Amino acid sequence: MSPINRMENPVRPRTLDEAALADPEVLDCPYPTYDLLREQAPVWLDPLTGVYNITRYEDLRQILRDTETFSNKRPGEDHQNLTGLARRIHDRYLEKGWVPGISLAGRDEPEHKQMRAMFDKAFTAGKIREIDSFVETLAYDLIDRFVDEGRCEFVSQYAVPLPLIIICRQMGARDEDVWRIKEWTDAWIRGRGFGLTEDEALWSADKEIEAQHYFQPIFERLRREPDGTLLSDLVNTVIPEWGRPLTDNELHAEMMQDTFVGGSETTTNALTGGLMLLGQNPAVWDRLKSDPERYLKTFCEEVVRLESPVQGLTRLATREVRLHGVTIPRGGIVCVRFAAANRDPEKFECPNEVDLERKNAGAHLGFSSGVHHCLGAPLARRELYWGFKAFIDRIEDFRLAPENTFRHLPNYALRIKQNLFIDFTPKPRRP
Repeated sequence: MSPINRMENPVRPRTLDEAALADPEVLDCPYPTYDLLREQAPVWLDPLTGVYNITRYEDLRQILRDTETFSNKRPGEDHQNLTGLARRIHDRYLEKGWVPGISLAGRDEPEHKQMRAMFDKAFTAGKIREIDSFVETLAYDLIDRFVDEGRCEFVSQYAVPLPLIIICRQMGARDEDVWRIKEWTDAWIRGRGFGLTEDEALWSADKEIEAQHYFQPIFERLRREPDGTLLSDLVNTVIPEWGRPLTDNELHAEMMQDTFVGGSETTTNALTGGLMLLGQNPAVWDRLKSDPERYLKTFCEEVVRLESPVQGLTRLATREVRLHGVTIPRGGIVCVRFAAANRDPEKFECPNEVDLERKNAGAHLGFSSGVHHCLGAPLARRELYWGFKAFIDRIEDFRLAPENTFRHLPNYALRIKQNLFIDFTPKPRRP
């Protein structure tokens, strides 16, 4: 086991009055704040956002399974009652593109189960085995493009293209458009941050509308000429209980939120976070590369647990709930902080350490739990496995370059590093 080296001076609140999860400095390393909240206020009302944050593992498990009390619906989905900037953004979509429908992640039962059945077919064990060889080949191909240079910017040269090219193939996008799509996903994420000006929020909407106009002709072609891809299935499959396939508005919501952001950004951030952990913990790196067959799968789980690419997601309380002495009112917004639960000492021994022999490493909530458990988790695990396996097979040793700042993009929901520079010694090429 080896301790994680955090940023040099993380914000360490001494009292609840000093806790500030929406502070960019705290979001850069929120773990000391999570520790305080878990211990002193496991249900904490953030005075800045008005959101009730839940931080203990067992509480999250209960909430994630109680979908009747804690709904996945979002207040912004009530298009009839929007006002101010939210109304102007809605009208922008209406005028120039398609108002995004309710995505899979935003639905409750029974609609969630009915819609998810389409996706489940794409992520069966057999389907993952079919994709696995492509994931493996792509991982080695990407690393071979820079391995002889002795240094790289890991995010742009490896962690972004690996999962994004894979999801592009499934969604009918061209490989050469990967960075254009990355621009759209970045804009989508930024548009859901805090403290945006009206111009910034409208810019984010305009970038999503660009993406909509890219994919709309693909939808129309697939309706005429189905090709057996995942996107073709999404476009054409009639949901029996609905008596129809997805509308254009629903398809556009799926493309950006659940597919490209959910299916690539999270893996990108896990790959980046995992490599940073290895760079900061050379003893873990030495042990991992000494026997990857023994340790690699557990390491991948530890990366998701410790870095939690999705730090937290919100739920809507459908009734008044009292938890740990705090009353959450009907209509209250609850944020289940996966990242805090994943370091709960009541569940994980020595929770802030990388343990390559941790018996319950896979019990983390990095892929959520219950009916909304991440349907892409099996593919994400294979992407992480081959992403790190190729690195181990091609790299003798590496170090984090001096120019790294190790800063994260301030985001309430996601843990994002925009770059990670490394210097390395490649392994000798076999004749």
